[in-house]
Amino acid sequence: MNILDFFKTSAPAAEKVPAERVDKTYKRLRFQSFMAGTLGYALYYVCRLSMGVMKQPLIDAGLLNATQLGIIGACLYWAYAIMKLINGFLADSSNIKRFMALGLTVSVLMNFVMGVLGVTALNGGISTSALFILFAICWAINGGVQSMGAPPAIIALSRWYPLRIRGTYYGFFSSSHNIGEGLSFVFVGMLVASFGWKWGFFGAALAGLLGVIIILLFLHDTPESKGLPPIEVLAGEAEAKEELSPEQKRAQTKRMQKAVIKNPGVWILAAASAFMYMSRYAINEWGVIFMQDTKGYDLAGAAAIIGINPIFGIIGTVVSGWLSDVLFKGDRKYPAFVAGILEAIALALFLFGGASKWLNITAMVLFGIAIGVLISFLGGLMAVDLVPRQATGAALGIVGLASYAAAGLQNVVTGLLMDGGAEGVRDYTYVKWFWLGAAIISFMLPVLNWRRKQQVIE
Repeated sequence: MNILDFFKTSAPAAEKVPAERVDKTYKRLRFQSFMAGTLGYALYYVCRLSMGVMKQPLIDAGLLNATQLGIIGACLYWAYAIMKLINGFLADSSNIKRFMALGLTVSVLMNFVMGVLGVTALNGGISTSALFILFAICWAINGGVQSMGAPPAIIALSRWYPLRIRGTYYGFFSSSHNIGEGLSFVFVGMLVASFGWKWGFFGAALAGLLGVIIILLFLHDTPESKGLPPIEVLAGEAEAKEELSPEQKRAQTKRMQKAVIKNPGVWILAAASAFMYMSRYAINEWGVIFMQDTKGYDLAGAAAIIGINPIFGIIGTVVSGWLSDVLFKGDRKYPAFVAGILEAIALALFLFGGASKWLNITAMVLFGIAIGVLISFLGGLMAVDLVPRQATGAALGIVGLASYAAAGLQNVVTGLLMDGGAEGVRDYTYVKWFWLGAAIISFMLPVLNWRRKQQVIE
């Protein structure tokens, strides 16, 4: 077996599950896959956002400035954007367990290496210019493999869950973003505040290692690989059909993926998600240092308040999928529009509302709930709803390309704007309007898709 065969979708199991055990086995394995994808992707996020709470200590240590940190952050997002497109297409025909576990393993390694580099730099073994270059390379590699997390986890939902409840479970899955973000700010923030910034990388690596173990033990590739019928039959969506050969399945998937590329609705949602990711990662990447600079908070206090937003984002993601499935019968446009308005209001409150602790907590609660809904809808589910099941990864790849290219651009622009003031003083005048403008555009663009139906490919 060569390396490519190792990562291809599993072949159907030779031994089939007896008919009387099919339903029980199916429900057990699909729940395990759901939990493994959700928890595994949450721990992906810890390895991705570990840098977010380290910016001020790195600047204080004289190792990097805001512009350099912005460039390093952009390296992750741009690598993620390119590889998200590629890996989205690859994941449609992959063994999702192996695919997802490999990406997180490399991410763990990059965080560990950066922790070692940090120790070396503090001891004078690496110059600041060399540290900047090495950090940028490691963070770009991390960004590339981070793109191997979401497509397999979401494809697991397509392979294991029926259409009638997919939105509900997609909402639950989307809470993985918030769980991971919360762990990043609270867990990594505590490590950095207590032991120094380099320990943030080591803590993230340990969390990621736990995620690898969960994925390998509990994420399952396809129902067929476990001796079960295809999902369409299990869910009662279609009668059993003649089994296609692996070559026929790949050809069918490629044909559907090509059609998805030409779907303007997917690209509109990709653009909307791009602006939403600008405002989302503006807070995740720069919110802590913004509060330190403009509101007088220390690192631990700022990280604790910013960490509220992903925790309350769980409410937004969980409720959004269930609400749109049950109340709106799978129609996501109205709750997405309302959530977009709420995000803009919360962001304005945070940026212009002053230093009051309770005001900032309120802003982060509202921001988290709104972003939780938008991550679920703009960040994937609305695009997945527009395309056939076999092209789920392709749609996610397109949305991911736009989203993380924009997140990287935001990092660079924010860093440049911050360093654009008087020498030694970070200026947020234009930064605040840049972040708020992105939030407003993000919820206006999907209006163009309100009459668009699911793509049918014969």
